Amino acid sequence: MKELNISLKQLRYYLVAAKHKSLRQAARELKISQPSLSAQLKGLENALGIVLFERNRGGVLLTPIGRQLIGEANQAINAAESIIDAANYVKNGPSGTFRLGTSPSLGPYSLPRVLPSLHKKFRGVKFFVREQVPTLLHEGLMAGDYDLVLTTLPVDNLSITVKTLFREPIYLVLNKDHRLAKGKTIKAYQLEGLEVLTIETHHLFYAQVEELCKKFNARLMRDYEGTSLDAIRQMVQMGMGVAFLPALYVRSEIRSKDKLHVLKLEDETIYRDNALCWRNTSPLRSFYRSLSVFFQDALEKEFRGEIDIL
Repeated sequence: MKELNISLKQLRYYLVAAKHKSLRQAARELKISQPSLSAQLKGLENALGIVLFERNRGGVLLTPIGRQLIGEANQAINAAESIIDAANYVKNGPSGTFRLGTSPSLGPYSLPRVLPSLHKKFRGVKFFVREQVPTLLHEGLMAGDYDLVLTTLPVDNLSITVKTLFREPIYLVLNKDHRLAKGKTIKAYQLEGLEVLTIETHHLFYAQVEELCKKFNARLMRDYEGTSLDAIRQMVQMGMGVAFLPALYVRSEIRSKDKLHVLKLEDETIYRDNALCWRNTSPLRSFYRSLSVFFQDALEKEFRGEIDIL
């Protein structure tokens, strides 16, 4: 067995310095003096026998080997935190603050309905929730920025456990003055040629809307991309086009007083699947499985008949 001459503290300092590219800013985040940080980083370099940082007046830059070791350092820190989490779970049951990442098109319209009952069930558990686009959510989960993520599928990473929670219908939303704003349903052939608004390209929902437009011969309006589902709704309300919007958003944000009309596709089923995900290696994975079941039960009670629990 190799002798371990480095500490987790040193690895953490290395990661923070690498993130900021500034010893002054890194020391501020770590709440230590800059000389203390410099000494710890120098000690890490001496122990490893390599140079991790190129130092200059403007700050610090990672050397090639410094960049290469970022992943391994993250894994080491995540593993250490997992050991602590597992020990606390055995001693005290589920407790502490969990970092939950979620998609902006999903979390705001589902989590407010789930978290209050979750807090009653697991009184020692708190969640720090942060919104992020799905691709960055997956990267953040693997980097240890999140313990769990609530996201739309697909998740193409074999190191991530995916528990599909529910299937969410997608509706077509039009201005009330639109020629097709009649009844409660629309046939697929009627979508041909419609000008469809959608969210920015880095959102997963953009790709799904793009596929729907190809399937139904609708025209995706690439010169108008909303920064959020709210922006899309407002553009539809102004008569700038139509939009595909997920059911939970429609339920939460569209009111009878709005100048909008919601239609369900009559002869096709369009939906998106949403899941709770965590790292395969997490020692709390049994708790996360229990948590996913709780999410499903809570969602079914809140949205009965509007979504399909999977």
